[in-house]
Amino acid sequence: MGAELLANGKLCLILLKMKDLSKGLFNPVANEDFVAMFDKNYGTQETLQGFATKGTVKDIRGDFVLVDVGLKSEGRVPLKEFGASVPSVGDIIDVFVERYESREGTAVLSYAKARAEKAWKDLEKIVAEGQDPEGTIIDVVRGGYTVDINGVFAFMPSSQIDHKPVRDAKSMIGLKDKFRVLKMDALRTNAIVSRRAIQSDTIAAQQKEAMKNITLGAVLEGTVKNITDYGVFVDLGGIDGLLHVTDLSWKRVNHPRELVKVGDKIKVKVIQFDPESHRISLGAKQLEEDPWETASRAFNVGDTVTGKVASITDYGAFIDLGNNIEGLVHMSELSWTNKNIHPSKVLTVGQEINVVVLDIDQEKRRISLGYKQLQPNPWKQFAETHNVGDVVTGPIKNTTEFGLFVALTPELDGMVHISDLSWNKLDEEELKKFVRGQEVTAKILDINPEKERVTLGIKQLTESAENNAIAIKKGAVVSGTVSEITPDELIVALAGDARGIIRRTDLSREKSEQDTSKYKVGDTVEASVVSVEDNTVKLSIRHLQVTLEKQAVKEFANEADSGSVLGDILGAAIENSKK
Repeated sequence: MGAELLANGKLCLILLKMKDLSKGLFNPVANEDFVAMFDKNYGTQETLQGFATKGTVKDIRGDFVLVDVGLKSEGRVPLKEFGASVPSVGDIIDVFVERYESREGTAVLSYAKARAEKAWKDLEKIVAEGQDPEGTIIDVVRGGYTVDINGVFAFMPSSQIDHKPVRDAKSMIGLKDKFRVLKMDALRTNAIVSRRAIQSDTIAAQQKEAMKNITLGAVLEGTVKNITDYGVFVDLGGIDGLLHVTDLSWKRVNHPRELVKVGDKIKVKVIQFDPESHRISLGAKQLEEDPWETASRAFNVGDTVTGKVASITDYGAFIDLGNNIEGLVHMSELSWTNKNIHPSKVLTVGQEINVVVLDIDQEKRRISLGYKQLQPNPWKQFAETHNVGDVVTGPIKNTTEFGLFVALTPELDGMVHISDLSWNKLDEEELKKFVRGQEVTAKILDINPEKERVTLGIKQLTESAENNAIAIKKGAVVSGTVSEITPDELIVALAGDARGIIRRTDLSREKSEQDTSKYKVGDTVEASVVSVEDNTVKLSIRHLQVTLEKQAVKEFANEADSGSVLGDILGAAIENSKK
């Protein structure tokens, strides 16, 4: 009955105040006196349930702390809610009235909920005032962290922990800092907070302050913050600038780590600046004198200079010539006889060498150097000890589709072109007779030290063939005598032992003239060499006609440019065509 009375207290008050009941049922007691008595005994209990209030610790019994909150009897608070901070008898503490459990109105109280409710109200007040509360990261949960903000357990997403990525999430547990409240849900009493938002405000303020000192051409001191393959990020006191690898030094730099490391203090110059995007380009070499301004006076083409090998690449070696100037020795300038040798086979990093200045390009800031020029030139030495017409013998070093390379000395090779293998045999067939390592004898046809070339010939060793035979090559125009006629071809006797064949379709461009019966044995014909197969030469009169017509057109064009009379030009062209 007591519980029902408590639950329906307001309804009882309304009924007792009704006019009909006050005149009949409860006549001995005035309505106003009953209401006062009800409020004294039960009214407070009705208003406390579901709210926080203050109470006095009366006793500690077993697992409960008895607290007087003004009810008929003390309420109970589980002792474990206090943790290590157990209150003493007489202490006044905040408790939350959860429910009533007995006829006497014994209440179940909660110290933790009262603390949470107070913490939530305090947090609402701090946020309403536009402040950022302090808190402690106490745990790592799925997708983020749990933050204790004076009793309110808020959630912070992983993306909001820091403006830089955090590799070890657990390392952040125990961190005390200020947090920005992004969202609050009073119904569920939970909140979402951010630490990064406060950092962003701090960074923005620092950047704004730092931007006051950023002007084009300003010289600033900064700290190396990060190093990449393409440059260095420098902290200028709240804002970062990029020092590109090409602006680190006047000399060539393979990687920024060669010159700086994280944490170094360096002076830089602002060379580009965009106030809107806050993009700042920095330069370090711009604080020094440009060595290339005096390079043309310091070096001359042909000078022999001393330098140190700074680095080696696949295509050459960079030589430090001092004063932040480097020159390149290309791989082709390392050796007289090996154009494709790798630079590491000749030079080593740190080696001091003498080189010759081959070229200076002031605009492209390049100096080309030569290393082989200070070594004896084997091509000139060979030219001094040999003459054209000398006969030499050596092994075949290599065979290609265009000829043979024969070893003349341990360093030099001479070349026998495919056309200089035989006087009257097919070049390709003759080339197959030679193999690598085979010892051959040849005659020196030409020596050219400038082009680093010695030309040899094997067929030139045969004097009789040289006097009695002709060198028949593809595209040459030859003359011969018809020795045999068939319906499909003409057999033509050429100089020496060569035998020519003209197919019927090659007799003329005109089909009416493609007739072997129009020729007789003993006729002299002139034709172009189409191919050479062993001792047989394929000829074509048609090909010769086409060639002559092209020449006539070319001559016509040349004479037209010279201002000749059109009639004379056409007449000459027609006459040439007839011939």
